[in-house]
Amino acid sequence: MSGTAPAIQLTDVRFAYGKGPTVLDIPSFRVEAKERVFLFGPSGSGKTTLLGVMAGVLAGYSGGVEVLGRDIAKLSGSQRDAFRGSHLGYIFQLFNLIPYLSVMENITLPCRLSAERRARLKGVPLEQGAHAVAQRLGIDELLTKRVTNLSVGQQQRVAAARSLLGTPELIIADEPTSSLDYDHREKFLELLFESCAAAGSTLLFVSHDRSLMHLFDRQLSLPDINRAGA
Repeated sequence: MSGTAPAIQLTDVRFAYGKGPTVLDIPSFRVEAKERVFLFGPSGSGKTTLLGVMAGVLAGYSGGVEVLGRDIAKLSGSQRDAFRGSHLGYIFQLFNLIPYLSVMENITLPCRLSAERRARLKGVPLEQGAHAVAQRLGIDELLTKRVTNLSVGQQQRVAAARSLLGTPELIIADEPTSSLDYDHREKFLELLFESCAAAGSTLLFVSHDRSLMHLFDRQLSLPDINRAGA
């Protein structure tokens, strides 16, 4: 993969919340295109912050952050939102579902907002594609329900389905299996890996569950690459 541009490239990135202490101090971090990387670290080590910087959710950092060849710092807030919606599947740790929308509406929202992402369905009707993903994750009978009526584990599967529909070039998953029981975790991982392989997507998977490490191409410890956590 050395002849192709990386999916993620961080160079001398430093970040702090307001005037607080430095949370991230990362000299170099690189994820190759189509690579599956497992990133782990203890609570409070900056995992979610790092993902927020990469995805353009957090601004105000110093250093270079390039995602899929784009310099995130050069994008306006609205451009970052559009870029994330079209090119990234982000499974947030807190799910970030829209409470007044149904399960179906939450799953299909990124594809409704991005014609480029919708085109990756290759002619499959949007709701049909959403139903297929939901069925694989065991939430197809919940599609008409409001997400506020779901259990935590069901909400996590909705967030996962939303990130996988119209499989984007880069999937960033922040503790995506933390609320899933064993059977649903296995179904999700199977679908996640199948989707990434079929679409040639890159996967950055963050978790404290090291029993999953062997499933990935490479494993990284955040404290090892983050001088702020040293």
